[in-house]
Amino acid sequence: MFADRAKIFIKSGKGGDGHVSFRRELYVPAGGPDGGNGGKGGDIIFEVDEGLNTLTDFRHVRKYVAKDGEQGGKRRCTGASAQDLVIKVPEGTVIKDFESGKVIADMSGENRREIILKGGKGGLGNMNYATSTMQAPKYAQPGQPGQELWVQLELKVIADVGLVGFPNVGKSTLLSRVSNARPKIANYHFTTLDPHLGVVDLDGSAGFVMADIPGLIEGASQGVGLGFDFLRHIERTKVLIHVVDAASTEGRDPVADIRAINDELKNYNPDLLKRPQVIAANKIDAIYREEGAEDPIERLKQAFEPEGIPVYPISGVTGQGVKELLYGVYEKLKNFDQKPVVFEKEFDTDALRAAENLPYSIEVQDGVFVVEGPRIEKMLGYTNLESEKGFAFFQKFLKDNGILDELEKAGISEGDTVRMYGLEFDYYK
Repeated sequence: MFADRAKIFIKSGKGGDGHVSFRRELYVPAGGPDGGNGGKGGDIIFEVDEGLNTLTDFRHVRKYVAKDGEQGGKRRCTGASAQDLVIKVPEGTVIKDFESGKVIADMSGENRREIILKGGKGGLGNMNYATSTMQAPKYAQPGQPGQELWVQLELKVIADVGLVGFPNVGKSTLLSRVSNARPKIANYHFTTLDPHLGVVDLDGSAGFVMADIPGLIEGASQGVGLGFDFLRHIERTKVLIHVVDAASTEGRDPVADIRAINDELKNYNPDLLKRPQVIAANKIDAIYREEGAEDPIERLKQAFEPEGIPVYPISGVTGQGVKELLYGVYEKLKNFDQKPVVFEKEFDTDALRAAENLPYSIEVQDGVFVVEGPRIEKMLGYTNLESEKGFAFFQKFLKDNGILDELEKAGISEGDTVRMYGLEFDYYK
């Protein structure tokens, strides 16, 4: 089965602890400290693998933990650094923070390899703490902890052109005619469950990549049917081809179908409607029009060409009009940067570690416990408190950073109010 989403847990390695030891050699009665430093923990690295085209492997392995660095040793020996853990993903994979949904990295275009979580630094051995007044320090620095995160992997198809339309309007037939793709074609709704990519070669031009996206139904932007799967893959395309059944062989209204699809695109991401669109009025070989009846092609042109959306009558079966459609699409593509659409980074995992060392303060103002400071502000900036998962992350942050303990020391009781940058909460154990 095609898999285009996966939730996995990733954790970088802990740094090795610094070592406490002293020189013990013959004829050296008062040897100084010689405890070595710990090694660095392994990084979590994501890397594009050209041989992969699905996220299926992540359905079987959901936990990826890098190894810890080795402890420091005697005689100023530094512990070995752990090997990095490299996770291979297909091109087009977007890595998101699961709690907030923000983009950590987009493995597309020139971004082929990226460190997502850095391993902890090794702790300093006691040899680093010797001074003129403390010549035999009996302590060493522990290794820095690794970072951990639940991430959502989403595979978004990289194609220049996306074929959109309701099920059974002929998208797969069109793709198989104009490219090297061979999707399964049958007279059933939702026959295309996987996105199919095909390279379209045009005489005298560079050609382009076309994707047949899974069929759409109304309510897709709310996740009905294959909705999110469908819409996720459209986000990278530069030009959209609406494929409609101009012959209404199943009683569908092609004008209403295009309006419905554009409504779903708008609800999911309004920017999608800014992409150039063309209409492929398919199945003209099956049009039967009684004398005096309205021409369905003219009806489509009157409805959409005033909006700047050209209509191309075609037959995916006979090939009629297909060449004109492809060259019309290519003319629109020429105005675009040929680099694939790459999503901007929204979530910096380095900030997670930086926040751990930032200060914060707790004050009592008119019976309200006010918690503020850079550590709190940075954490709130990366957390969606409106979601259940985000609020759980928020509570864990307060506990792990000792903030709940500090509130207890400040005398907080159940039912008291805690305020953080305009947000207020009732405190309960």
